[in-house]
Amino acid sequence: MPIETRLTSALVAFVSVLIIACPCALGLATPTAIMVGTGRSAQLGVLIKSAQALETAHNLTTIVFDKTGTITQGAPKVTDIIARGMEENELLRLVASAERGSEHPLGEAIVISAREKNLELASPQSFNAIAGYGIEVQIEGRRVLVGNARWLRESNIAFDETAAARLAEQGKTPVFVGVGEMFAGILAIAAPIEKSSREAIE
Repeated sequence: MPIETRLTSALVAFVSVLIIACPCALGLATPTAIMVGTGRSAQLGVLIKSAQALETAHNLTTIVFDKTGTITQGAPKVTDIIARGMEENELLRLVASAERGSEHPLGEAIVISAREKNLELASPQSFNAIAGYGIEVQIEGRRVLVGNARWLRESNIAFDETAAARLAEQGKTPVFVGVGEMFAGILAIAAPIEKSSREAIE
């Protein structure tokens, strides 16, 4: 009898005896292995939602990562300034002045960008944050609106969304700006990709 056949027969007999004599051994082995595996994963920063998620993981063909702080740096940066009717630095100065009182990460990125360019920021006379839209600020006697496209549309400020769509396709967040009743421009903000992202994903 070939050694492979004997080995197979011996293994079948061994497992049969184990299952009959010690069913608890197999019953405990699986949850123990899962517990140790998920514990080690947690130490490495990988959190597994449930045993069912772990069980179906071998069928995955696509993995989607939350980008902020995972494959990108936690600090977003201003990447593009598209000004209409004023200089780019003036647009950045106005928006940074408006965002001085904001705790939003995008607002902080705009303020940091202005300070890096040594722009002198103004103090807002009033500040009003509208959840889900943006902010409305009075600066140097001008009404400044900063936020999403819906905020400007509902404030009856007309603008072309072509540039914003192009920026969004590049993975950047467009921030729309209105001054008075006119469209003043767009600031694009993105988080730079971490150098270690490829290794982390692999």
